[in-house]
Order: sequence, then structure tokens, then C-alpha cells
Amino acid sequence: MSLNRFLMIQIIIFILALFWGCDNSHEQTVEKNNLTRQMIKDHQEEGPVPGGRIIIGSTGEPSNLIPPLASDSASSDINSHLYVAPLRYNKDIELVKWAAEELEIKDEGKRIYIRLKPGIKWFDGQELTAHDVHFTYELMIDPSTPTAYAQDYLAISQFKVLDRYSFEVTYDQPFARALVTWALPVLPRHVLEDEDLLRTKYSRNPVGAGAYRLHRWDAGRQVILRANPDYFEGPPMIDEIVYRVVPDTATMFLELKSGNLDLMSLTPQQHLFQTVDEYWQENFQKFSYLVTGYTYLGYNLKHPFFASVRVRQALAHAVDKNELVKGVLLGEGVPSIGPYVPGTWVFNEGIEDYPFDPELALEMLAEEGWEMNRNGVLEKNGVPFEFTILTNQGNDLRVRTATILQYRLAQVGVRVRIRTVEWATFIREFVDKGRFDAVLLAWSSAQDPDIYNVWHSSQARENGLNFVYYKNERVDELLEKGRRSFDREVRKKAYDEIQEILHHDQPYMFLFIPNALPIVHGRFMGIEPAPAGIMHSFNQWWVPEELQRFSLQR
Repeated sequence: MSLNRFLMIQIIIFILALFWGCDNSHEQTVEKNNLTRQMIKDHQEEGPVPGGRIIIGSTGEPSNLIPPLASDSASSDINSHLYVAPLRYNKDIELVKWAAEELEIKDEGKRIYIRLKPGIKWFDGQELTAHDVHFTYELMIDPSTPTAYAQDYLAISQFKVLDRYSFEVTYDQPFARALVTWALPVLPRHVLEDEDLLRTKYSRNPVGAGAYRLHRWDAGRQVILRANPDYFEGPPMIDEIVYRVVPDTATMFLELKSGNLDLMSLTPQQHLFQTVDEYWQENFQKFSYLVTGYTYLGYNLKHPFFASVRVRQALAHAVDKNELVKGVLLGEGVPSIGPYVPGTWVFNEGIEDYPFDPELALEMLAEEGWEMNRNGVLEKNGVPFEFTILTNQGNDLRVRTATILQYRLAQVGVRVRIRTVEWATFIREFVDKGRFDAVLLAWSSAQDPDIYNVWHSSQARENGLNFVYYKNERVDELLEKGRRSFDREVRKKAYDEIQEILHHDQPYMFLFIPNALPIVHGRFMGIEPAPAGIMHSFNQWWVPEELQRFSLQR
């Protein structure tokens, strides 16, 4: 098929989707969903009141509600409401005290003193203390704990519990991520100390100390959280959060339109074309901002096809990233060339991406022994260049991305299959175990530029975050250097070189950085867009009393 014909088919499909999606009738929309701008303005003047329910669309259900054991976004979103940490990020992405009452950095960063606020209660009424923090530390450094986040804790040379609420940790040398460590959730010692974390009931029945408690988990359908009346900062304004599992984003959008959801992430098509008429303007709030993360095609470097750097570089020349941004994101994003977002201090401005050049790609593949057979497929030693891109169900953007990659790689003789798998199974059975040829996924970038957990050789193991099995001694050295210094210039130099090496080695094909496109029903007040997004102030969101659909007795 020619490129022009391929693009024409894509355009026809896109136009039909717009025709079907831009229905302005809204007969299926429940009446109580209808608002006007004047109604919203009037209610805003009433001031915050507690109560209400928010229903959030999620393409996958959580894998585990014990935070160290889960790296997927569905689990992280829910765990952020259930647990607390000594520190947290504020709206400007700055670390500030949360459960901590006092914080002191000593000896040029080699010692950190933290005193917790008294009176913080676990869901069962027990008090959260420094002994819980120490238990969390010991759990994280235990080799039998199946976690991808142990490295931050292993950097600690000594942990001292000073009294019921205070502790001090010592590092042999400065550790740039030291404070980030204390923004990770604290776990309850009295609940988990005698539990097998792989089999414990608390992975589905968690005991935290956060603003919300788990009320019910209906497997495959929904997770319901309710406000914690004993939360140490005071109960959140909204009484109930319902995470509804809707694996398909098109179906999720219909649920939103019908009044069965209050919040979801829109696709670019939905954001730009399907939510622009008066109904959407009157009833919903839309947001758009560049995410701190990136989408990528990750190669299993144990696969013989991807062992060669030159092959991976050739594949980079075969793909037009600008086409992906236009065709998949409809311009709502930018191409990516590495693990950092343009405009941040750590981003290497000096790297030029691989130009889209299919002829050069073919030349490079030929140099590696791949020759075109009569069927238009590359072969080497009688083995055709065929592989499967694996991604999760329900994410239309990833499926469209995979489809364009499939087409572009076919132009250079590489035959690609696409397979989608339910989210929890995808992570647990395929990604964590390295059972894939290539995966199409996305990473959220950490606020600190340290990327040790994803790229260090020690993390190239089952259940590790370096699941593509990338190993480079120089990258290991630079990662260790970057996390051992508080000097931004030293760190900048290390991370610039890391980006250059990753760009050369291409263990991932870095694809694009999309815009976040959340949409929230208009009855929710108190939303404050900021560098951290919109969820940073969630506990202060509120619903006018007459617009509430649910309320707990307080």
C-alpha cells in the first residue's frame, strides 16, 4: 500500500470517527448532569461544603495496594489517597513537609533528621510512629521484598529511631535523592511485620493513614474509596471516590457523556473535536498541559533481533516522530528524544534526533546482514524480521501509535504484529517477567532527574524497572555519580552524557511527550491548575450541596 493511500484511509477513518463522536443531541445525558456557567458562578460564591462523590474513569484496575509492590499508574493513583509520607510535592513540584513536623539536613546532606507529627492514625486507630518508618526501611532493603524501589533505601548506611516520633538517617556520602526517599509511603509495622507480602490479604484490604479508606473493591469493575474522618489534616471535602474500570477509552467517553463518569483523560480527538459544543462548555472543565513523561517503544534486548545497536538505530531512522505527533496526538504534544522533558534544566539541548530516512535505514540493516526476500520482508540466515509490539488494552493512542509504527517499519521490510493485553496481566505476566519482543508504554518522569531504577544494570531483572535488560557500564557510573552530588552542574554534566549514550544505544525508541488532557465535570469546585497538574489540590475539591449525588454523615 502506498503512503498516500494509507494516509487517505486514516483520514477517512478519522472523519467518520468525528462524525460519530460529535453528536450534539445528548439525549442519553442525564438531566442532573446539565449546568450553566451562571449556575457554576452562583455556587462558587457559596463557599466550600463537604460531601459528594466523584467517579473517575480508569482503563485498568490496580495490581496491588501495597505501594512498594506496585509500579503501575492505576495502583499509584489509588495508593496516593490511602497512604502518607513524611514529605510530598506541592503544586510547584517542590518537596515540603507532610507527615513530618520537623526536617533538618545536616553534614552537607549526609544526615537527615525528621520528626513526625504526633496523632497521625492508621485506619485501625493505631498511631503512626517512627517505628513504622523504620519498619518500612527494613522491608525495602530486604532482598526478599519484590520491589523496584529498594535503591533509595539501600543508600542509607544507618537508621536510628530517636524516640516515638523522631528518626535520623546517615549516608556515607551525599545522596541527591535523599529527600525524595522520604516522599515514599510509610507502611504499618503492626499490620505487615508478620505477613508474606506476596500473599497477604492487605494487598487488597490496605491499612493506610491517608485521606481516604478503601470501602469496596469489585474486581474488574470498580474501586470505591471513602473519606477518612480521622485523617490528620482533616477529612477531604469529597466524601467518596469511585474508580470505574473501563478498559476502552471510546466506551469511557460515552460513559462520561452519559453522566456516568465525572473525570477522565481525553484523547486528542475527544479534546479537540468531540467536546467543543455548548453542552461540553457549560457542563465540563477541560485542561491541557505537557506531561512530565514520555511514550516509548522498548526493545527486549535479550531478543536476537535487537541485540545490535545499528539495528536499533536503523529502526529509529525508519519512523517519523512528527507524523506520530500529528497523526496520534493531533499536535497535542512534542517528539521525544530521551527520558527528559524539553524546557527542564536536565534536558540535553545538544542532541539532534535521528532524521526520518527509510533509505538509510535499509542500508544500515543491510550492513547488519538483513536482506529483502521476494515477499518484501527482511531475512537473515533464513529468519524473517518479524516481531510483536505488546501494549495494554483500552489505550487507543497506543494502539494508533503501534499501527503507524507497524506501517512505517513495513516500508523497510520489518513485519510487525500488534497485541493488546488487559492491564494487570500485561504488567504482571509480560512486562515484569520480560516476556515480550517490544512493548509500547509510557513513563512518568520523576521530579528528581535520577533515573537509576530504570536504567542501571542492577535493575535489569525480573520485576525490575529495567525490564528491557539494558546494561552499560558507563551509564551505571554516571547514574551513581549523578545521585551522589547535590551540585547541579555536576549532575547536569552526568545526565547530559547519559542522554547522549541512550540516544546512541537506542534501548528505547523514544517517541513523544503528550499533553495531559483531563476533563472534569463542572460541579467540582476548587480545581487549581499548576505545574504539578490538577490533582495536587484534590482534597480541597468540593461540590455545592444541591449538586451532590452522595453524602456521608459527618
